[in-house]
Amino acid sequence: MFNRSFTRAMLPAALAGLATAFVVGCSNDSSKSPAGPSAITSLGTHSTAPGSALAATVGGGRTQSVVNLMDACDPETFNAAVGPGTCVRNGGVTFANFLELLSLHHSVGAWHFSPPQTHLAVGDLLIAVNKGGETHTFTEVEEFGGGIVPDLNQRMGLTTVAPECNPATLTFIPSGGSTSEVTDEQGVEKYQCCIHPWMRAEVTIGSH
Repeated sequence: MFNRSFTRAMLPAALAGLATAFVVGCSNDSSKSPAGPSAITSLGTHSTAPGSALAATVGGGRTQSVVNLMDACDPETFNAAVGPGTCVRNGGVTFANFLELLSLHHSVGAWHFSPPQTHLAVGDLLIAVNKGGETHTFTEVEEFGGGIVPDLNQRMGLTTVAPECNPATLTFIPSGGSTSEVTDEQGVEKYQCCIHPWMRAEVTIGSH
């Protein structure tokens, strides 16, 4: 659906440790493993330091829409439970409270995409900016589903992983990082975080 220009960053070792810990501790079910890669053509990649963002102006009369990736992780408890660097910004939700809320409500409200719905026209620019303290993804999926951390999927009651949530092909967005993509076809597109899969957005693309 989209031609993409990404701001890429490597997934922190702490996040890999989180996924591994959850996989070992909570699931050995191969049916929950991510399937094939997303069928989206990448036009190129580049890297910038965390904290940078894509330019706010777009040439050729193109307009843009920004989706912010939000969370409220408490660095002391998240880093102690998962590993150093898991959370790099101050927030008020402890790791234990995070898991408790997810088990009770199948989501944690402070972890969300803002706005959850947006509208663009073909040729416009869609930008995702990580304003949280954790690493996230902004992944286009055919249907919303589970992500790459089995324990979080289980706490949400999800039994199917979105096939596009393939760790080998995902673009991980660190705190302060961003991605952008140029829309090229009308329709309604779905996006989710493949780490925290209740973080979701729908983008409606119309004509100019």
